[in-house]
Amino acid sequence: MPPETPSLRGDTSRLESLLVKLDSAIELLAKARPFAKPAKLPRVFDSARRVLLQPGGAAALQARAQRLEEAGVFAGSDWACPQILIPSLTAGILESPQADTLVIEALSELRLLAVAQGEYRHPQVSAEQAHHFLTQVLAINLGRLFTPPSEAQRETQGRLCELPQRLLQHLAEHIGYERVIDPLIDEIWRILQQRPIQVEAAKRMITQIAICRADPGIELGASGQGADRLISSLYGPTQGCREDPGLEAYAQRLASMDDGTLQYEASGFARAMHDTGLVSPYHPLLLRHLLQRGDHLVAEALGLSATGRDCLLCYRQLVHALIEEAVHPATAQAIYGLALMLERGILYQPPVAPALWRQLGLTLSETNTQHLAQVFGDSPSPRARLLEGVLCMLGQPLGVGQGNNPTCQSARALSMWAYNDPDYLLQMVAWAARDDEVVMHFEGEAISSRESQAGLAETPPLDLDPVSLIVVPHLDRIYVEMGRRCLGREGDPHRWVNPEFHGWWAGRGFRINVDVASGQLLEPEAFLRHFYAAYHPYYNGNQPLIHPQPAGIAVTDSAARFIGWHAITILRVVLDPEEVMRVYFFNPNNDSGQDWGDEVRVSTAGHGERFGEGSLPVEQFASRLYIFHFDPQEQGDVDSVPQESLDSALGYLMRSWGAERLPANELQAHPAPRAPDA
Repeated sequence: MPPETPSLRGDTSRLESLLVKLDSAIELLAKARPFAKPAKLPRVFDSARRVLLQPGGAAALQARAQRLEEAGVFAGSDWACPQILIPSLTAGILESPQADTLVIEALSELRLLAVAQGEYRHPQVSAEQAHHFLTQVLAINLGRLFTPPSEAQRETQGRLCELPQRLLQHLAEHIGYERVIDPLIDEIWRILQQRPIQVEAAKRMITQIAICRADPGIELGASGQGADRLISSLYGPTQGCREDPGLEAYAQRLASMDDGTLQYEASGFARAMHDTGLVSPYHPLLLRHLLQRGDHLVAEALGLSATGRDCLLCYRQLVHALIEEAVHPATAQAIYGLALMLERGILYQPPVAPALWRQLGLTLSETNTQHLAQVFGDSPSPRARLLEGVLCMLGQPLGVGQGNNPTCQSARALSMWAYNDPDYLLQMVAWAARDDEVVMHFEGEAISSRESQAGLAETPPLDLDPVSLIVVPHLDRIYVEMGRRCLGREGDPHRWVNPEFHGWWAGRGFRINVDVASGQLLEPEAFLRHFYAAYHPYYNGNQPLIHPQPAGIAVTDSAARFIGWHAITILRVVLDPEEVMRVYFFNPNNDSGQDWGDEVRVSTAGHGERFGEGSLPVEQFASRLYIFHFDPQEQGDVDSVPQESLDSALGYLMRSWGAERLPANELQAHPAPRAPDA
């Protein structure tokens, strides 16, 4: 055994010294009365942070997990109930610049590791549950596990950026890398099934899986086999690039291919693209090469049906121009957007093709040029990046996401326009990108984004697709200004704002089940009865929903506790393949698949969902609904709605966010919750 080096002895001595201070802090916390514990926590957190940054610190904290919890380190926080914690939230928490937030998350995960390894018999969570949770945490944070902190992370977190990596490495050493890869693959497929516009995070995770599989130092066992299709879709979808030869080498190979080989390549790329929603960086080289070889090969490379082929042939010059301007290896997803746009047939709407020609020649403002270059780089050009975003949004209107920003209303509007009124979306993009101003009207009066005050987003968003990046700040300011103009009116501002903001097709009829002044429930049964009569085919004369409708939901967590108000779009209400009536809706929050508690789990696949849709059985959806619009001339038969259906929805409502919002005459008085924001 080699002798201990001075540096190792020094590290051990420092750790032991810090542990003495930590143990003292834990003892003081344990002895403190409940009202005095908050004052003792900072010393515990500070000592734990210092310990965790030392070699062997994570193991030392794991050994003290039970003592820490019993002393009260999690008391009064969500971490006190480990059975309701959500693995996907850890990614955002581990990015936090707040030291105490990072430390309490680290302590919680080390506690669960102690539970998973049988060191701590926890009353609320089993060893199997703890192990499953940590496996998901590692899968979601795999990139952080294998790659050093980015410049942005170092800038935001300082030396704290080392803490998440030390924590994750300790977890991986004990959970096992082979247990991480398969859940990560499942998570990637689940996200990709929703066909988001932004897929860079998924591509990074796939790249990390490929690196892990190629690293002889990482033992994966039999895991990771399901990654083959994901990895090949990016780095080797066809025979010509199977071994990932590099872009230059593949371009040389294309020059020597005959039409038969090119057709084989084209069908391979198209199949991989439509299977996964991901586009290989090799695909643009092929598609640009095929522009000179015939439109039948272009259609093959796009994977078009008869509808898409007809659209391509009718608008051949426009499609070629879009490919030449927007399709590059760095903007490969433009191909998928273009293919789906052609499949939708929206070019046959008279204003759309001229609007795209305008987009091709659009001169971006200097501010927008710099902003796009800052976020996406300057190669290819910012104008090409924006055009890629336009094609993706027109092809994937349900793939729009709000990022980590409080701008669900604006994201919903972009999605709705791309879905229902694409030429209006293109007009918005032109105004915002060229003029740095959007003008909308509210009850006949013009509202300029340039003259409006700040919106809901405190800082300019950076984690959005190119179109959202440019347009959302303008929409956000206008939306808030419309709300300001409703001040003093009785009732909820959404009654007036939504139709003016989203479009004429938003119903002028309006229902809300929350009293704006008190935040308490307002005639919930009548609200549900009118919702069923307006939307449920059995009670509205079997009338399908014609235009997407804005709606508001009360979002709850996996313990059915109220989180906040959120904007969604109702798309359709139909029977699923199992003859269950479901509401299919668009949620702009980046991932529609969520657990809202009380067995209300939003489905994104397997129940007849189209790409980008979430769905719930109608009674579960209605239980989380608090605002909807309808056509007052088409109200349906409210008297025909059976009491049994209403009771089911009311049950879900009262077991979740409605429990503390009952009026005083229905239950003992509670402090009034905060009313919905405008």
